[in-house]
Amino acid sequence: MFLGSIYFLRLLKGSTGHCKNHSKYSVSAVLRSCSQTKLQAFFFAKHLRNPCVVPHSHGASRSWRFFSCKGLLESEQENWRACSAKYMAMTKRIKRRLQAHYDKYSSSLSSPVIRFGEYVYFEENGCIFRSKLGEVDEGNNEILLSSEALPFHNSLIQSIRICPDQRYMAAAIKCAHSEESACIVVKLDTLPKVECIIPNVFSLEWAAHEILFYTTQKNLQCHHVYLCDFNKKHSELVYTEHNARYFVDLYRTKDKRFLTINSNSKNASEVWLVDSHHPFKSPVLVQQRTEGVIYHVEHRNNELYILTTYGDPVGYKLMKAPVDSCGLENWLSIYTVKENTRLIDLEVFKDYCVAFLKFCGHLYLDIFSFVSNSVRNVKLPAWACSFELEPHPEYTASTFYFWLLSPVQPPVRFAYSLMKNSFIEHTEQEVPVTMNCHTVRLEAKSKDETCVPITVFHKANSKELRRMPLLVHVYGAYGIDLNMSFKAENLMLIKDGWILAYCHVRGGGELGLRWHKDGSRTKKHNGIQDLQACIKLLHELGYSQPALTALMSVSAGGVLAGALYNNDPHLIRAMVLQAPFLDVLNTMLDPHLPLTIEEQEEWGNPLVDETCKEYIQSYCPYQNIRPQNYPSAFITASENDQRISLAGLLRYISKLRKAVQAFHAQDNCTKVKGLQMPNILLDVQPGGSHCAPSWEDSLNQVSSLCSFLQSTRETAQISVIHCGDNCSHVVR
Repeated sequence: MFLGSIYFLRLLKGSTGHCKNHSKYSVSAVLRSCSQTKLQAFFFAKHLRNPCVVPHSHGASRSWRFFSCKGLLESEQENWRACSAKYMAMTKRIKRRLQAHYDKYSSSLSSPVIRFGEYVYFEENGCIFRSKLGEVDEGNNEILLSSEALPFHNSLIQSIRICPDQRYMAAAIKCAHSEESACIVVKLDTLPKVECIIPNVFSLEWAAHEILFYTTQKNLQCHHVYLCDFNKKHSELVYTEHNARYFVDLYRTKDKRFLTINSNSKNASEVWLVDSHHPFKSPVLVQQRTEGVIYHVEHRNNELYILTTYGDPVGYKLMKAPVDSCGLENWLSIYTVKENTRLIDLEVFKDYCVAFLKFCGHLYLDIFSFVSNSVRNVKLPAWACSFELEPHPEYTASTFYFWLLSPVQPPVRFAYSLMKNSFIEHTEQEVPVTMNCHTVRLEAKSKDETCVPITVFHKANSKELRRMPLLVHVYGAYGIDLNMSFKAENLMLIKDGWILAYCHVRGGGELGLRWHKDGSRTKKHNGIQDLQACIKLLHELGYSQPALTALMSVSAGGVLAGALYNNDPHLIRAMVLQAPFLDVLNTMLDPHLPLTIEEQEEWGNPLVDETCKEYIQSYCPYQNIRPQNYPSAFITASENDQRISLAGLLRYISKLRKAVQAFHAQDNCTKVKGLQMPNILLDVQPGGSHCAPSWEDSLNQVSSLCSFLQSTRETAQISVIHCGDNCSHVVR
């Protein structure tokens, strides 16, 4: 994908990969995104020796902060065991229902497939297979890599790359319970065998026969590019990024002419070209990094096609320049994304370029012809909220495939003919669009009169919406869209009478680059005020009420959710956070943390800017805890999460408990009828990482979250019956 070089943002605090979709793999189907498939169990050979193996660290040790919070951890674990026991029967029932939903809708998901020459390579049930094109369903499949042969527990395949002469295969594999990753290189002889294992590999691409380029990751940072020659059994350093703000990854152009070394921060880019015909030559710089200019490169007919933020208006443009004179002064604009439009992805084919876009909550395609320099606009179905392009489309293909989905709609596969300019029929069975769910698109006016989009789902023909529970989702960081992909638990919640609301606040990317900038750094309060306005509008329009409203977020979305929890606790009954970022100030004041320097473009730099420090302190959830009538809260965390400090979450919970106890110890609180102590729960999973728990862990976590929501709902509905619709400020 053209935008592949910016996808490292998924691995920052903005990642939303906590809940993976369960998949029963269909061998005949074409790949959907690896990030959407069930995590597979893989195993590494621990003691393999090879001259190509790169030395690596043994992982980060726990800091003194963790050990200073060990008593807090033990206390929270004991509290969790006691509280979760009360909901055990409900959690088990919900888990069975979730499993049934996953099984029912997993048929639309499929396994990774790469077409290469006369062969098809695909992954299924922890193995990588190869088969001749057209014979996949006939059982003539050759096993290239088997989970039974490699003793490395509980990992997932991130990518598969095939050497141009098909003599080698490289598979990038990541551990589900940590940030550890590796590349397994398999020599495809008559009997395929593991040639070597390269640890700590983040991205990899074959440049030529037997020449593999890869990046290494250490402490969540990626700064080095290596070349490995499997003919000479030799490896060497090719590129080093010295600026801690930047993250390096690799991409191979669709026509396979160049390999690009992409060094990106959140605000600037630099791309170097490696000639696939001469991979040992020094990389060539396309354009020196310029503050505020992001760009990514494709190649076609001896010209570079450059997707960039350079120039006016604010947003992405597609430009081109000759390979031999590719500096900024020679960039010629050929296509511009409309202002306030979200560019989701862009795919280049031989004669066409396809842009997947979102405008005013609706998805559509812009299809640009390189031959005629014309653009076709194609509207997509109104129910669609998100899309996934099938990976590895052929450069010369005249038809491309993609999936449309929504939070309550399982993926539906579409095919579009570039030659006929129309959708084409399928023989594959498609999951019908959910008919018993109503979708509403609203706009709330924020404090500064900015209109903020909201997408609402509820059961069709519902009556008395005011008495139905409401689950509000928010994110609003890094220019990343709020996750609108399908999750089976959403269907379960809709069936149980919940209203689901997705608030597309500033700081996210739903309305383009400006939408992100207007909610980052010294404009974070915009996102908080947007969220407040969204919830108030929902209640004013009769979508539930505060006593029946829960707020949910993940990762960096915890900043906005936690801020509203402090500022407007009367608007919600409960808050649910998964691996949340809650202590912005202390994190950004610690330069020794791996992401602090990199994150300054999102949050600012309080290390040198006192005004920035004061601004962060004004909204930071941890800093603004105070004695008041807080709603209940359920927070999940993982012991091995390197991105969100467990010690920080333990301190947050401890401070919150003290504030709650101080408030309820006041004399006036004992006189308020119906006032109850909120439930404050922290579920700490052993092991685990920030982005991808195992399938079983994910299922257990979602079951616990739904159980908490259900029990909170039942208590709230009883309270509403006894106290009336306006009792939400009393009972938590």
